[in-house]
Amino acid sequence: MRAIVVKNWVKGPADLEVKEIPVPTPRDHELLVRVDSVGANFFDILLIQGKYQIKPPFPFTPGAEFSGTVVRGSGPFKTGARVFGSTPTGAYAEYICVPHEQCFAIPSTLSFEQAAGLYITYPTSFAGLVLRARVQPNEWVLVHAAAGGVGLAAVQIAKARGCRVIAAVGSQEKFNVCRAQGAMHCVNYRDENWTQRVMEITEGKGANVVYDPVGLVEKSLKCTAWNGRIVVVGFAAGTIEKVATNRVLLKNVAVMGVHWGAYARNEPEQVPSVWRELFDMAERGHIVPVVYEPVFYGLDRTKDALKAISSRQTYGKVVVKPAESPSKL
Repeated sequence: MRAIVVKNWVKGPADLEVKEIPVPTPRDHELLVRVDSVGANFFDILLIQGKYQIKPPFPFTPGAEFSGTVVRGSGPFKTGARVFGSTPTGAYAEYICVPHEQCFAIPSTLSFEQAAGLYITYPTSFAGLVLRARVQPNEWVLVHAAAGGVGLAAVQIAKARGCRVIAAVGSQEKFNVCRAQGAMHCVNYRDENWTQRVMEITEGKGANVVYDPVGLVEKSLKCTAWNGRIVVVGFAAGTIEKVATNRVLLKNVAVMGVHWGAYARNEPEQVPSVWRELFDMAERGHIVPVVYEPVFYGLDRTKDALKAISSRQTYGKVVVKPAESPSKL
């Protein structure tokens, strides 16, 4: 089979190579899945550069999110089942072996491409907004990087919970993407007065909840409401902030983190309940993963997909399909 193979740390996506390697053999508890779609992530770039917290032994195949068809079943999944899942490495390939516990059946309302971006982004956003911030109907929710994968998931989930969403993005070209997914207002966080604009939108009260995958806590405190909650999701801006805690005190603000991957270890009882709610929302059409166009066909285009992500010009989920061209069926 064809797969991306990393034999040593590379400078960037342009250095990735596709190799022929054997189809993996599944163990008793594993599925063998023919990969249809791979969800590309910014951390894939860090992984191949040796800058991510996970450093797999060489050689390895990167890629953490996928969807596809079961070729050899295990557990509840039979041959032919449509599944999506996640694994630390291995997704940028034509086939992947993965424990059946790390896979779910694709909801009937979703395509392979949409399902490829479901496993990490949606439970992260649900946990951040519902489990941590405990959003309530009619609250103002400010979502940073709202056109990205976790951002659009947060916009959709907040809207489905009855919240009023303000989408913050880095360019005006992404406003329409966010509005189409339920944002009532959009601001450009590269504008100097964006916090003032949030205060105007909320009639001087500020946002009740701030969802931050970027690293904008310090600035967001200027437009956070009394008793507001700020959810730290990530640091896409590249630096870890030092926050003036006097502002946290003066506004009675709670700053909290969300680490969805750690729930399985620390609060395992939450995991199935979160997925039940997400699957129900998907079947009702309340959440619909947004796939960036164009979809990148062929593993050789993985480098182009990751370059597009690093340029910060993409929206939603960037998807790579190992197939060289669209199916004619």
